[in-house]
Amino acid sequence: MTLWVFGYGSLLWNPGFEPAEAATARLHDYHRSFCMLSIHHRGTRANPGLVLALDESHGSTCTGVALRVDPAEEGAVLAQLRERELISSAYVERELPLALGDGRDITALAYVIDPEHEQYCQFDLETQARMIAGATGGRGPNDEYLFNTAAHLQQMGIQDADMEWLVARVRDLVATPSGPKVANTKI
Repeated sequence: MTLWVFGYGSLLWNPGFEPAEAATARLHDYHRSFCMLSIHHRGTRANPGLVLALDESHGSTCTGVALRVDPAEEGAVLAQLRERELISSAYVERELPLALGDGRDITALAYVIDPEHEQYCQFDLETQARMIAGATGGRGPNDEYLFNTAAHLQQMGIQDADMEWLVARVRDLVATPSGPKVANTKI
């Protein structure tokens, strides 16, 4: 079986491997959401950031990219993805059906949020913006993650009103001389 990986956040712009093929893809019954506290890559336990996760939601659709892994690299890519994405047990690795833009239907590996995990969260957009503007983790500032993801979605022609609002608000917050006021969200 061919290994495909679904990118909807940082995998859009930093998959960590050279895909043999990339295609626009839709995943049904999930949506892209800043619903995961980042305590490693884009924040810390004391000052968590937020990263995107696939949150199950009947009737919704998430558009992203399907990345086909070169068969000779499948083992190494899978190990690298698991080390990166499963750093905590907040993500669950699933094989899910995708509809590609060219009409093909495939099954791809996707990392979805465990809604029972302590890193799962639901915040209003203002709280999300303040957290993203004020957090930094092992892979860098949280706002960098937001800006890169939004830019790649825009390049793909994918509209996301919440993402666009967050980009504008976070830019305003980081430009403020006193800096962002971060909500108390320690876990």
